[in-house]
Amino acid sequence: MRVFSYRSEVDPFHAMDVLAEANRRRANGAPMISMAVGQPADPAPLRVREAAQKALIDGKIGYTDALGLIGLREAIAAHYAEQYGVEVSPQRIAVTTGSSAAFNLAFLTYFDAGDRVAITRPGYPAYRNILKALGVEVVEIGTGDGASANLTAESLIAAHEEKPLKGVLFASPANPTGAIIEDDELKAILEAARERNIRVISDEIYHRLTYDRPDQTALAFDESVTVINSFSKYYCMTGWRIGWMVLPEEAVRPNERIAQSLYISAPELSQIAAIEAFKATDELDIIKQRYALNRSILGEHLPKMGLTLAAPMDGAFYAYCDVSRFTNDSMAFARKMIAEINVAATPGLDFDPLEGHRTMRFSYAGTADEMREAMRRLEGWL
Repeated sequence: MRVFSYRSEVDPFHAMDVLAEANRRRANGAPMISMAVGQPADPAPLRVREAAQKALIDGKIGYTDALGLIGLREAIAAHYAEQYGVEVSPQRIAVTTGSSAAFNLAFLTYFDAGDRVAITRPGYPAYRNILKALGVEVVEIGTGDGASANLTAESLIAAHEEKPLKGVLFASPANPTGAIIEDDELKAILEAARERNIRVISDEIYHRLTYDRPDQTALAFDESVTVINSFSKYYCMTGWRIGWMVLPEEAVRPNERIAQSLYISAPELSQIAAIEAFKATDELDIIKQRYALNRSILGEHLPKMGLTLAAPMDGAFYAYCDVSRFTNDSMAFARKMIAEINVAATPGLDFDPLEGHRTMRFSYAGTADEMREAMRRLEGWL
């Protein structure tokens, strides 16, 4: 007799396990540097915190519409016009409890148990775990190493021809690699999907965190794409649990019906505060400049110590490294790093069940001093 459901047998999120161990050691006085999770070192912008403070003083915090406050949806729509030159109706925007809720809602809206949905490998493990928990067949398309390390139209077509796909999900910039899909390739992917009736979900949570080029939303090329984004990364609002979706018009009501029962609404306090986030670009771009400095520190030191980059650090705040010179067990390597030099990073098994035993992801979302000290410890240890 089974005690728990098959849905509960998804793989653990190793990054969170590593973070928990790092937190335990820090609580016991260890000089821990965590490069394990993609969490900005800075708090939310000042005007965001001030808006939240005022809302708390006013005291009326409650439910909102399941799709979110209209003022926030209008602010998000204005963001697309200003940042990308793309017109999006506020009526197509759904505010969610972080991007995590958005993925749940998108998968429940579009896919039934037994459908085949493609994701990239390496890729964010929650995609795979949520889809599996919902009974969806996950098709992992390997992106490989090198200058691209990303999904291509050719690989998507090949996976579909092997057995038809119902959907595809990709991120650009990607987690864990930071790789960005070039505009021409993005157009080709969207065209290939459209011709084959493959539903497209574009994870754009790391937008505005690119360093050598501007980013581009998939909505610029196809308004039928479902875009998921969040205030967690560029806007430094991880714990506020606030994100959004841009939906095709016909998907808004089905999505809303599911959201009403699963979440009721995203936290109103976070919604009120998030409206101000779009006005804090000056403060946030200073933080982004520090990420750029951290990126240069890791880009200089990691290859010198034999941790070669498995993909370019085009965006986000991650370095994805090949550690096979030192280990064939990235999980054991991560534990040993924590125990011996108090540096936490994420084993590649989180992102790639096949090749992740030889890779690690290092987050450079912390302070520059932390990055320099982490590199010093790693160099001595290796």
